[in-house]
Amino acid sequence: MLVLSNFAEAAPPIPSVNVDIGEADSPEKVSSTLQVIALLTIVTIAPGILIMTTSFIRIVVVLGFLRNALATQNVPPNQVILGLAMFMTFYIMAPYWSVANEQGIQPYLAGQISQEEALTRTVEPIREFMFRQTRESDLALFVNLSDAERPESQEEVSTFVLIPAFVISELKTGFEIGFMLYVPFIVIDMIVATTLMSMGMMMLPPVMISLPFKILLFVMIDGWHLLISSLIVSFR
Repeated sequence: MLVLSNFAEAAPPIPSVNVDIGEADSPEKVSSTLQVIALLTIVTIAPGILIMTTSFIRIVVVLGFLRNALATQNVPPNQVILGLAMFMTFYIMAPYWSVANEQGIQPYLAGQISQEEALTRTVEPIREFMFRQTRESDLALFVNLSDAERPESQEEVSTFVLIPAFVISELKTGFEIGFMLYVPFIVIDMIVATTLMSMGMMMLPPVMISLPFKILLFVMIDGWHLLISSLIVSFR
């Protein structure tokens, strides 16, 4: 009993967290509350922002096409594909994020610019990247659908118009690259299937024979090196 009482006395106090909802006494408090809500909202949708405004879309689509073309089912697994796409995205977007940090975030933290100006400066490098990868036809589609006046320059294009145009442009580019990946593997499948039919082995699944040849071809040409280098160069 003495040991237990000594332990209870020596135990550190457990902190408690209280959340109170009250009335704001001034407009400044209302503004601060709205800023906190906006920050929590941005943190919540951060994964979606990362996917829809970076090179992640094209990379993960192409890697998915590659796995389907090889017919290796879950090899590489989804975790590996998503992880590779994520770190490739960090590599490609690092220069743009660095400029956004230097021009927008750091001056704001130092108190040199306002919050609105910091947001504009932070988004500008990302908008530049999206403009470089977005087709004019896709951008014109969403500009026309928005019923807005025709912009005279890139600065007049709304970010909410630019993002969906960028997404469908990336999807189209990813599908084009995926089609080019499929062609050599389809040729191998056709050759194997034709050979088996000519030999009368119609009961033998062609995938069992073509799969080792497709993997061998991909390894012999150093496919991962060629694919990754081509993906990175496609963003320049």
